[in-house]
This record gives sequence, structure tokens and C-alpha cells, in this order.
Amino acid sequence: MAELSIPSNSGDLEEHEQVMSEVHLGCPPGLSGPHISKFTISLPPQGAESIRQGEAVSTQQNIELDEDGDLVVKRRNRQSNRSCCLIIQHNITSSIPNVGLQVWRAELILSDFVLHKIHTSSEFEGIVSLELGAGTGMVGIILACVAKRVFITDHGDEILDNCANNVHLNSEMFNHQASVYVRGLNWKNSWPPTMDSESSETQKRFSWTASEVEEVQGASLLLAADVIYSDDLTDAFFNTLERLMSQGSEKVLYLALEKRYNFSLDDLDVVANGYLRFQSYLRDAEECESLEHEPLPRFVGKPIDLTQIPQYVREYNRGNDIEIWQIKYVRRKSQSQTL
Repeated sequence: MAELSIPSNSGDLEEHEQVMSEVHLGCPPGLSGPHISKFTISLPPQGAESIRQGEAVSTQQNIELDEDGDLVVKRRNRQSNRSCCLIIQHNITSSIPNVGLQVWRAELILSDFVLHKIHTSSEFEGIVSLELGAGTGMVGIILACVAKRVFITDHGDEILDNCANNVHLNSEMFNHQASVYVRGLNWKNSWPPTMDSESSETQKRFSWTASEVEEVQGASLLLAADVIYSDDLTDAFFNTLERLMSQGSEKVLYLALEKRYNFSLDDLDVVANGYLRFQSYLRDAEECESLEHEPLPRFVGKPIDLTQIPQYVREYNRGNDIEIWQIKYVRRKSQSQTL
């Protein structure tokens, strides 16, 4: 499958220049406006609770005998895996500032990761979560099947409106205790976000309340997909991460990204500069110990083994350049003592 190449310095592109996600390849590029796609999700034959109980499920079955007293052996149901559909409104193409209107492969593979967690553990049940740069909102929508609170965030009136529509289209999937909020979050601004008199009606609609900001401080899970493609946005993203992860409860981030390669005149080679910028923020545990007294942000990251994550969402090709990273923030002792 062909790859979409977004330069690491996306400011070089005109805002009106249109790009297309590799997920949409094959669609007529001239189509304008939002479109509805149904993404099929294959589910395991048993729900998460049955999987966790393991063989305890079979031990509760009743033993049946026929008229001659012989044991009746029930054959296993050989039906194919259960499936459901996720309804997503999206654009086929968009400008660089509005790439959140499209569906991207990193978003789909992070959806696979969340689905796998849901069906193999109780880790995400009843939690408070924040998704950064959510785009169409697919990952947060899936998480709302088990989570208590899900804050789905992005920047831009059109993206927020589209995301809210997707939340509405899929609301029947949510568990009965779930609350899902679509909120505006510009990484280049301060946290917590504030409103001003010049804010648009859409921005006011997706503004934060004081109680919501306080609840996010107590969140345990952060999610992000395909937010690493521009160096200035990567810097702003990690600045926001530091503000979020250095306060309140301890948090873990799962970030899915695609390594995009471009020819660099400086290096005279094809390199993934955006990926290198991302990795420059990460440390290993031992390195963080040596930086204990330095005032630099200290993010510890490790990649997830994707061979252990089944593909639940059918309509995409993973390829070889998608990764998911688990990222934690190591607080300085002075920070931990004041929290």
C-alpha cells in the first residue's frame, strides 16, 4: 500500500493543499464534504469477562444424559467471530491543518490495542481517560465501551464538530455509566485551557468547566494517534504532556505513530526526521536516574510488541512503519512530595 508523505516541517505546505490518508487510497480524490464509513470490528467469540474466567466457564455447564444413560456431548459453536460496526464520519482529503478530519492507520492500530485491552483484561474498566489530537474520535469512542469518563480533545472548529457527530453516531456502544466529552485543546496554549471574549460559538460549545479540568488531573490513561508529523507540533505536544503528567495522579500514555520518510537535503538521504524528533524526548529508566537533578522533562518510553495485538478492525493494512509506545513521566522528587 502506498504511503502518504507529510514533511516534518508542515509549515512549508500551503494551507489549501490537499492530502489523503493511505486508508482512503482508492477513493475518488475529487469527493468533497464529509462521508460515512462503516468499520467492521471482529470480536472474540466470548466477551472480556468470559475470557478472564477462562476454564471456569466450562466447569459450570450441566451434564446431560440421553434415554440410554449415555453422556450427551455438546459440540462447540463453530460460528465465526462476532462483529460490530463503528460508524465514522470523515473526509476523503483535507488540508494539513485539518488532517484530523481523515482516518489514519495509527488511529486504527491504536483502536486494535484498546480493543485487545478491553477483551483480555479489566485495566480500562471504570477509568478516566483523555485522548489528545483525537481527530475523528474513533479510539475514545471504543474506550467508552468500558471507561467511566472519556475526554476526546482536538483543535479546530470543523474537527471538533465532526468528532462530536461521531460520538453521537456511536453512542449506543457506550457502557451505561460512561460520559464522553468532546473538548477543545490547543497544545500551543496553556493548560488548563481558558476562554476569551473572541472565542467562536464552536469553541464555547467545546469549552472546559473547572470540574472537568479537575477530573482530568485524576485521569490514569492518555491516548494519542498520529500526532507526530510536524516538529513544532511535536514540541508543543510534549510541553502539554509535561503539564498534564506532572500534576495529579500518575498517568500512562499510549501513543501510536507512523514513521514517515522524506528526502532531506541536509542529510542527502531519506530520513524520518519527525520520528527522530519524537525519540529525542524519550529516555530509558537508567538515563532518568542519572538526570535526577536536571530540570529537563523526563519521559520514559518503550515500544509495544504489535505481533501480540490481533487486528480487530478489518478495513486497513497495518504495514511495517506503525508503532505504539507506552510513555510515562518520571517526576522529580520535589514534584512527588508536593502532590
